[in-house]
Amino acid sequence: MAATRAAARPALRLLLSRGLAPRYAPPCLPQPARAGSVDIRSPCGGVRSGSHVRSWESGAGVVGEDREEPEEEEEEEELLSREPLLPAAAQRVCVLHPDVRGRAGRKAHDTECQVAEAAALVRALHGWSVVRTLVVPTGVPDSKFVFGKGNFQELTEKIKGSVDITCVFLNVERMTALTKKTLQTAWGVHVLDRFTIVLHIFRCNARTKETRLQLALAEIPLLRSTLSSCSARLDQQGRGSRYIMGSGESSTELCQRALKEKEAKIRRALERLRDKRSVLRKQRLRREFPIVSVVGYTNCGKTTLIKALTGEATMQPCDQLFTTLDVTAHAGLLPSCMPILYMDTIGFLSQLPHSLIQSFSTTLEDVVHSDVILHVRDMSHPNTEQQKASVLSTLRGLQLRPALLNSMLEVHNKVDLVPGYRPPGHHVLAVSALLGHGLDKLKATLEELVLQATGRQVLTLCLRLGGPQLCWLYKEAKVQQVQELPNTDKAHVTIIISQATYGRFRKLFPE
Repeated sequence: MAATRAAARPALRLLLSRGLAPRYAPPCLPQPARAGSVDIRSPCGGVRSGSHVRSWESGAGVVGEDREEPEEEEEEEELLSREPLLPAAAQRVCVLHPDVRGRAGRKAHDTECQVAEAAALVRALHGWSVVRTLVVPTGVPDSKFVFGKGNFQELTEKIKGSVDITCVFLNVERMTALTKKTLQTAWGVHVLDRFTIVLHIFRCNARTKETRLQLALAEIPLLRSTLSSCSARLDQQGRGSRYIMGSGESSTELCQRALKEKEAKIRRALERLRDKRSVLRKQRLRREFPIVSVVGYTNCGKTTLIKALTGEATMQPCDQLFTTLDVTAHAGLLPSCMPILYMDTIGFLSQLPHSLIQSFSTTLEDVVHSDVILHVRDMSHPNTEQQKASVLSTLRGLQLRPALLNSMLEVHNKVDLVPGYRPPGHHVLAVSALLGHGLDKLKATLEELVLQATGRQVLTLCLRLGGPQLCWLYKEAKVQQVQELPNTDKAHVTIIISQATYGRFRKLFPE
């Protein structure tokens, strides 16, 4: 088996050099330094507001983790070696949006927002710029040429006649390998689809091994489809049926088997990391840290809001798409001094391929196991309603508990950019994470939801100092504050306690 794999590697490299992926170094976005961990234990055993719990994969999450075996690390690093997706040099891009005629509910406003989002994706690449945008109607978006004959010919003349265009971003979810080859041959420039652009942005922003493995898994269908296209060309040239080292398999078959083996190894590696994540999640539950998952469309202000709620100075929000890919936990305190963990999650985006969403399913499991979901919306965005629909669609696909989905708190962010804005009702909260408006009310509402979701309550009891009641509460509940009463041996004790535990307390100490 080892000899067969060794024989397949040269063939796979050969096919890669002939069209599976270009051989040049990709331009990546600047990588900010990773924030360090701090001691999150407060004197009362809770979590200090503003402390940062590093992504669990780095080895210093809420609790420690066992290090991987050297063999596993070596195998995973080998799986992470990938060919670049995009040209090395910065590109001057023409954003080309196919406007499908006859699409139900299509509006000119929606088209403008889709084009603006496509341009924002391009600008998220370091040094890339948009030099032209074209919206071209089409009635045959699934054809080889995407556009009708007349429009395609006119497009070809425009693109080939513009010397400042070095790349075309076709704003479709995925192109077939045949369509890509046809368009690049006709226009003489690189042609990229939405999947390739987003995947490269993900690559540049991925920091943990788990996220990088998830991206490697998402790339497998792309490699497989391109391999099929390369195989067809080799067969036409009479070179696709050569056998390697008498194995009885052609180079194409060996490459296909190598991809299949790589996919299986990536899934096994992700399963190992998933098991570790599950262990850490169980230990968080034992420590009774309530979890609030912060979700929303990409660049809606999730990280800025978490920084405002926790006061964590190490967080560096960025006005850019997909700057957060790795799930991180950030500690904060609610008005009752209850410790809480905010989970910063990957931003959502419309028209993402299923394989890319599916590859992040393990990361999004933290949303499934949270106590409360905080849905952040950018109210200054002209397409905010469509963004909301995209987020809700993704959340429904996670098979969330009905009670968790129904209790989701919707937060309207960036309201300072909307003159005269008023929230539509009592079921949503309006805030400005950047300016700090509405945060006190948000924390109070979060506390109500967390207490309800976890079955807890905040009580203040008058107890004797040094008595058995206070000792019992220190063991079985969270004692938040002890305020001694002057000239007595008693104190007002504020606790956070579940209803079941409080029932046992009353049974033991009826008074």
